[in-house]
Amino acid sequence: MAGYSRQLIEHMLQNNSLLAQLKQQIRDTTPRAEGVIKATEKGFGFLETDSGESYFVPPPAMKQVMHGDRVEAVIHENGDKKSVEPEKLIEAGLDRFVARVQKREDRLAVVPDHPSIRNVLKARIKNSLDESTIADGDWVVARLVRHPLKENDRGFFSQIDELVAKSDDPAVPWRVTLARHTLEQECPDAGTEWPLHDEGLTREDLTAQPFFTIDGEKTRDMDDALHVEALESGGWRLSVAIADPTAYVEEGHAADLEARTRAFTVYLPGQNVTMLPEQLADDLCSLWEGQTRPALACSLDINADGSLGDYRFFAANVKSHAKLAYDRVSDWIDGQGDWAPADNVAEQLKALRDLTEARTAWRNEHALVFKDRPDYVFDLDEAGNVLGIRTEDRRIANRMIEESMIAANACCADFLAKHIGHGIFNVHRAFEPEKAESAQEFLATQEIEVAQEALTELAHYKELKRALESRDDAWLDARLRRFQGFTSMSAQPGPHFGLGLPAYATWTSPIRKYGDMVNHRLIKRVLKGEQAPAEASQQLTEQLTERRRLNRMAERDVKDWLYVRYLTPAAQNQDTFDAEIMAINRGGMRVRLLENGATAFVPAPLMHSDRAKVVIDDKEGRIQIEGEERYKLGDSLRVALTEAREETRSLVAKPTA
Repeated sequence: MAGYSRQLIEHMLQNNSLLAQLKQQIRDTTPRAEGVIKATEKGFGFLETDSGESYFVPPPAMKQVMHGDRVEAVIHENGDKKSVEPEKLIEAGLDRFVARVQKREDRLAVVPDHPSIRNVLKARIKNSLDESTIADGDWVVARLVRHPLKENDRGFFSQIDELVAKSDDPAVPWRVTLARHTLEQECPDAGTEWPLHDEGLTREDLTAQPFFTIDGEKTRDMDDALHVEALESGGWRLSVAIADPTAYVEEGHAADLEARTRAFTVYLPGQNVTMLPEQLADDLCSLWEGQTRPALACSLDINADGSLGDYRFFAANVKSHAKLAYDRVSDWIDGQGDWAPADNVAEQLKALRDLTEARTAWRNEHALVFKDRPDYVFDLDEAGNVLGIRTEDRRIANRMIEESMIAANACCADFLAKHIGHGIFNVHRAFEPEKAESAQEFLATQEIEVAQEALTELAHYKELKRALESRDDAWLDARLRRFQGFTSMSAQPGPHFGLGLPAYATWTSPIRKYGDMVNHRLIKRVLKGEQAPAEASQQLTEQLTERRRLNRMAERDVKDWLYVRYLTPAAQNQDTFDAEIMAINRGGMRVRLLENGATAFVPAPLMHSDRAKVVIDDKEGRIQIEGEERYKLGDSLRVALTEAREETRSLVAKPTA
């Protein structure tokens, strides 16, 4: 600042300080709000605060933000109308995202693949990528590197980091979905050789015992085989032999570290991405008929009333004597079809059916049993086109395997809790602790007076759950889900409220679940008399929980994409379907089509020509039209498909009456 006197400089600095103070005073007295931006298709948006308030964001201000941004905004009042102007970015709604490329006159941009984001973002390509390989319409992974509300950033700008799929790739639904959820695209490398390790275990030779598997027709990674016999004293002895990948994969091996990262096999329509190399998952470890395999086994006694008796874990060599399929076994038990098992297996299947009925009855009385829901199976051609969607009900053979695995996993939880005190447990709280009081208040409005322990203690909750199920109230069931918790992985034993069991730890799917591999290793330590290692870290249990969530989201997203493609002709014809109401929000309701399992959104304007006559109570899950209640959560109705939007993978429907 040469040429200025010292006094003048001091005066200027003092004025700047006063100006900064004045600005801070104005800022401190200006009303503000913090929340998340919700964009609309019409260019304006809303700021939704954590306390439930909503402020209008006009179109000019929306150009500075994006759907999902958490911002601090200035509140402007004009009479009784309030709006906000975003001023400070707290957390960007976009960071890493999947997008489609736009190339216009050598100008590169991307459009995020998100149903509520229509922004076209200028882009550059990562130096390591060859720009000539990326064309208009291709699918890429990008990152947002500039944001208008960030200091020194004048606008939105992104960087393309990865090419996911060319625009004409028939595998786009799978590749884009896996990339969105940061899941692996391919199965792990097979490696070279997989010797069977000497673990210092004595393996009992059970190859002469006629074990059998029951799976889907096309299943290759068969990880459980059964043998069952009726006891003269009453009840049954069930032997469960489980594939033993830890006999091939040592802890810390590259394949083990990769399995730990993946955590689960990803099952998508038409494609599986395995947790372990396919050579292990589908061959060396899989319990193929006629092949001797190492196994970790459990022999458990089930009493005549269905309760669990003594059990014993041990290492073994087993051989499956029959590869059976669910439908054929169910048909045979139901006296249908012309297929019949070999005599030594037929007797076991009858015993397993009786065991299953006894076990189900016991769980209905002393634990809890999930309501059966059908599975929807996609039939695809080699190009990934949907040929049809089949409904597969949970028949007796499915229940036979399910009850056997639940019993075996209950034994595992008991074994780990007693001998080690830790492992990988599935813990499920019926209600989130912070929502228990609200759930109690809601139940009171339905004339269901319950003590707090009925929501937080397993024994009391089971009584409440049975009482609620006896009402057979679909609306009540759906409303309660708003307060309910999710299953998580824990190193410590804890109750599983959904099953009504004091503890639950799976070990029956080690080919496809890393937590089961961890439990295998712990069981083996006990069998060898070795000291158990330290319990699993919170980082691992949280990763397993998160990976399971991502896998389920990926499965849902691929199915949504395939549903839209398959049902486009139905939407063009406005075909009608029976449906049930799954969710109600301020804009309308989401329904499930019972014929094929697809979900569709019914917007309020399609419920009545005059939107003002549609009153939606999303908290109560009810919709009134012209002053009369017309729809509520859990209701059945008939809808006609009106649109199939592939760009958002969404179906739109309207009520037919």
